[in-house]
Amino acid sequence: MGQVRLTWTDADSGWQTSDLRRRVSTRTFGAWDHNAYYQRLLLKRLPEQCGRVLDVGCGAGAFAARLADHAEHVDAVDKSAPMIEAARRRAPANVSCIHADVLKLSLPADHYDAIVSIAALHHLPLDDALRHVAPALRPGGVLAAVVLPRSDSTHEAMPKVVDPPLTTRQARDIAAATLVCGDVRRLLFWRYLLLWQRPIGL
Repeated sequence: MGQVRLTWTDADSGWQTSDLRRRVSTRTFGAWDHNAYYQRLLLKRLPEQCGRVLDVGCGAGAFAARLADHAEHVDAVDKSAPMIEAARRRAPANVSCIHADVLKLSLPADHYDAIVSIAALHHLPLDDALRHVAPALRPGGVLAAVVLPRSDSTHEAMPKVVDPPLTTRQARDIAAATLVCGDVRRLLFWRYLLLWQRPIGL
């Protein structure tokens, strides 16, 4: 359907490399984790006028709570009942916590200003997920997801905590076949960023 660029970046995360090293190495930075590190990156991708946001795979709701400060309403979806219960305990009034498999959820067309996800899309068939959520974006809306890839290098020491099905290059190929003018970027900490803005008129 379109071309998807594959690039590598750490600047978009919002930290300087020296600052990153200090924060990762210090024992006093106890709240740090790989996924929380990239919340700031996705917040920077939100449209200036952000009415409604969909958080796919919200987990315990930490990111949804932050999104609530930047949007009029957040729909936070996760198929884990314990995670949704935890999310409901911390969610502000403008967050709806939905216990569902997003692929089985009926999403209204042209509804969201942004759809975001951190460390969730590798649990889904990527082509199915992109085809399902893309029409729910309004024209001009933004899809921004931080995803775990399978290592595509024998020299890349990726921790084997999970076993993602796709390498970054394979994800790029799927995105190119599904989205118009998407962008796939390698990130630090064994992640990639998938970005897409729905074209006006599509």
